[in-house]
Amino acid sequence: MAALQIVPIKTLHLFAILDKLLIELLKSLTEEEWNMQTVARKWTVKDIASHLLDGNLRGLSISKDHYFGEKPENINSYEDLVAFLNQLNMTWTNATKRLSPIVLTQLLETTGKQYSDHLQTLNPLENALFSVAWAGEETSLNWFHTAREYTEKFLHQQQIRNAVGKQALLTKELFHPFISTFMYALPHTYKDTEAEKGTIVTLIVNTEIGGQWNIIKEEDHWRFFEQSDIKPTATIKIDPIDAWLLFSKGMAPAEAKEKVEISGDRKLAEIALNIIAVMA
Repeated sequence: MAALQIVPIKTLHLFAILDKLLIELLKSLTEEEWNMQTVARKWTVKDIASHLLDGNLRGLSISKDHYFGEKPENINSYEDLVAFLNQLNMTWTNATKRLSPIVLTQLLETTGKQYSDHLQTLNPLENALFSVAWAGEETSLNWFHTAREYTEKFLHQQQIRNAVGKQALLTKELFHPFISTFMYALPHTYKDTEAEKGTIVTLIVNTEIGGQWNIIKEEDHWRFFEQSDIKPTATIKIDPIDAWLLFSKGMAPAEAKEKVEISGDRKLAEIALNIIAVMA
């Protein structure tokens, strides 16, 4: 009998759902909506659709065909990697400005299925080609890489929906795996935070679609631990809409500070406002 495979966050079954919702959304947009600005800095709705297509195509090229194309050079830090990815994103969105919304939508419909089909072939407990750097990992397993890809698809579609005023993806089925994956950045965010051993920080994303995550300080690192009867040193509560915006650079920590609810050590809790679960 094969060994039981334990995957902490299962997202593969959700790719087809997200892709279907995306295509329906894009086909409903007017020309004006395609050109609306989004919270993703200088990107329009069309730029984000283009970026999603890039994710499918590069994912297939690298993971399925083992073709890397442009390779990063002189990457000596996390900041160097982010700069390289930003450059890739910029050159792609600039080049695809010549594509029509109809062509973009058709390509997304085709490649989305191809990419999700490919992800199904990966052993979730084998090492992924790329680590999830924003979680502080140097090597990640395929299930985490897949979950990270899910957050990309969820986030960018949500950015489009936010820009054009369409219904948000805030259901437990779709949002909870997204925010659960983002929370893997929580211990890494506190990595340089000095505290006594046993210090507990609790982050709660409100409502039934959210959840609660606890980290505890060990001798030289922070780690997740199950909920206990021990009172946290600091607790921070945030609403789902603010959470997806804040942790993806769509809201500044200073703005979020006015929206969250904090109890206990405020300075310690506010460090969680610096969670970043995206690369570029």
